[in-house]
Amino acid sequence: MPIWVFFCIVFIFVSGYMAIRAMRAEHKVEQNFIEKEGQVYINRIEEERERRQKHMMSE
Repeated sequence: MPIWVFFCIVFIFVSGYMAIRAMRAEHKVEQNFIEKEGQVYINRIEEERERRQKHMMSE
């Protein structure tokens, strides 16, 4: 078997490994973004709830 065939096979496996690693990293970034956006949404809801409670108390 020629050496270039061996290198091609190794390259295929290395490429697959790198693709999987990149997918996992991208998934982590997406999850962090989703968590941050969810926290912003929760904060807005809590602020609105506090504002309504203060408004109800003042009436």
